Amino acid sequence: MLLKLQQIVVKPGKQMLLQDVSWQQLENILMEMGERRAARISYSHGWLEIMVHLPEHEKNKEYIGELVRVLLDKLQIDFEPFGSTTLKNERMGQAVEPDTSFYIQNQAAIIGKNRIDLNIDSPPDLAIEIDITSRTRFDNYEILGVPELWRHTQQGLEFLLLQDRKYIKSQSSPNFPNIPIVELVNEYVQQCLTIGRSQAMRNFRDWVKNNL
Repeated sequence: MLLKLQQIVVKPGKQMLLQDVSWQQLENILMEMGERRAARISYSHGWLEIMVHLPEHEKNKEYIGELVRVLLDKLQIDFEPFGSTTLKNERMGQAVEPDTSFYIQNQAAIIGKNRIDLNIDSPPDLAIEIDITSRTRFDNYEILGVPELWRHTQQGLEFLLLQDRKYIKSQSSPNFPNIPIVELVNEYVQQCLTIGRSQAMRNFRDWVKNNL
């Protein structure tokens, strides 16, 4: 019996793993799921994971993405945000949807594009994953060649940099040299959760104005 997508129920904070999913089936599933959806996917060589995140996951994603935008604007660095766009390469048999992503060094090449095709486009320069209840499969990002991955967990923020096609942990971000990103993100995300996003972002903008 053919299993239809609408028969699959994944509760918030949970994942479902399917095997032997062809690339065409993946494309069909993505089309059926549509652009506006709560679920995120991760695909590698026939294995498809469908994840539905909790509300706190979505809030942290927005907080960190906004912090990055403020920093890039202050530093007058051109960038293109691509959110949780699907990053996929059929030849590599890989697809993944980050929580948010940014083109920085390669931003000029994707201006005006609404979708990314990693068969011809460069991967984003920075991808961000919020791992509150799930875990991030780094293999997708490594194979697709995303140079910098931020992973935010309940313990805080960590950097992963691509070297020799493998991620290594780093104490700093090449996109924001000499800026204490870990401390800033951890502090102001916590402020968002305690005093609210509006006041926390005003505080962050004040810090940026006085220190950069």
